Amino acid sequence: MKKIRVLCVDDSALVRGLMTEIINSQADMEVVASAPDPLIARELIKQHNPDVLTLDVEMPRMDGLDFLERLMRLRPMPVVMVSSLTERNSEVTLRALELGAVDFVTKPKLGLRDGLLEYSTLIADKIRAAAHSKPRQAPAAGTAAPRRLTHVYSTTEKLVLIGSSTGGTEAIRQVLEPLPANSPAIMITQHMPAGFTKSFVQRLDNLCAVQVHEAEDGQRVLPGHVYLAPGGVAHMKLARSGANYVVKLEYSDPVNRHRPSVDVLFNSAAAVAGKNAVGVILTGMGKDGAQGLLAMKQAGALTFAQDEASCVVFGMPREALHIGAADIAVPLSEMSERILASAGSYGHRV
Repeated sequence: MKKIRVLCVDDSALVRGLMTEIINSQADMEVVASAPDPLIARELIKQHNPDVLTLDVEMPRMDGLDFLERLMRLRPMPVVMVSSLTERNSEVTLRALELGAVDFVTKPKLGLRDGLLEYSTLIADKIRAAAHSKPRQAPAAGTAAPRRLTHVYSTTEKLVLIGSSTGGTEAIRQVLEPLPANSPAIMITQHMPAGFTKSFVQRLDNLCAVQVHEAEDGQRVLPGHVYLAPGGVAHMKLARSGANYVVKLEYSDPVNRHRPSVDVLFNSAAAVAGKNAVGVILTGMGKDGAQGLLAMKQAGALTFAQDEASCVVFGMPREALHIGAADIAVPLSEMSERILASAGSYGHRV
């Protein structure tokens, strides 16, 4: 079996040692080299040609973002960012995902050694997903923003439910950015750790015509608004309060190893909204969301999966298509228009 070859870049010798210990304990991967800064990493990449790079956000001699931007322009490869959980680093990490990083892991604030070792399975899963991902180059500087779609309502209003994981932050942005302010209500579960959702919501809200919120328990679900499940904290469900749709946050155990879980959101939509819902599953590793999307389809909802060619990781959409949960596979570039057309409206670019 050919092992996944990993290069670890971090200015902390402790972190480099721990990452090496975690990765080398997996049967299907190995650390081929480690580097204390990007300049040394650059030479090691040429020497070892690794399959995956783990990259610290803040380092001496060259910032992690600067290095990533150059790397993705000159030699695109799968990169997993390693970030301390601070407000600034959450913003920097989201920028790294925009630049082409596949995913990220967070360093624990306290007990670095024990904390990272507890993340062993998660770190290994993210490296595996990265190894099977399609590296992508970030849009060139000065690239025009997507043109806004118009939204013409019919008599039926529908809700849109979206689930995603690895590669999902950029996929979500590409889906939401073209939507007009009078779009249908949208609820999103994206696999994220605690502390990153707020920065992600702020970034989306600044870019989009729709209003983007970190979901709160009991919040009304309204057209023109997007509700993102709080990362690492609670599952998000769709519920009813009288004639209104509302957000319900559930502080229960992880489902499919995730909290929030896409299956939890989709299953609630199947029960509460039925044929008045549209389900969308985007890029991500694993199977979370597939069974919930099937429940939505069986309840009369229209369901879509992102197609393989446009996915960073095809795991979740593949499983949804495999079990017949998705009506059709849709390229990411067409998903916004497909959502509007399916939500009792039609869209065209203006």
